[in-house]
Amino acid sequence: MRYRFTEADFTRIARVLGASYEREGERVRFHLTNAAEGRKLVLEICPELSAEGRRHSLISVFTPNTFLQLQDCTGYVASQELGEVLFFGRTGERTSGLVVEREAGCSLYAHVPQYLLSADFTRLPPELLMAAVVLSLTEALEDSE
Repeated sequence: MRYRFTEADFTRIARVLGASYEREGERVRFHLTNAAEGRKLVLEICPELSAEGRRHSLISVFTPNTFLQLQDCTGYVASQELGEVLFFGRTGERTSGLVVEREAGCSLYAHVPQYLLSADFTRLPPELLMAAVVLSLTEALEDSE
């Protein structure tokens, strides 16, 4: 089920990322810069796109070298302590996540099997560990709904 973003969500995301946001129609954009590292990033949230008669939310990240999209976002986790926001989408037994960092970094974890999110992390190969740990945050959120 698609997440419905509110103005309170945009304010919370801005606070966690230390960035203001601007609106262009339905689009909401956050501009992040890390001068020390020479990084720039634009996070764009399109909460209400219409396609084939269905509503669709879209999270996009633009950098000078990268373009990433998370289609049909089903929720997010914002952490002030970590300085990052994890947007995620769940379809059946797969979860994808797009992490945006206050320091203008981003990571994408795509199509991760659900069983990895509740696995014993000490038994996972290092190549699977980071995706499992990061996306396991979405399990607690889903369980609380």
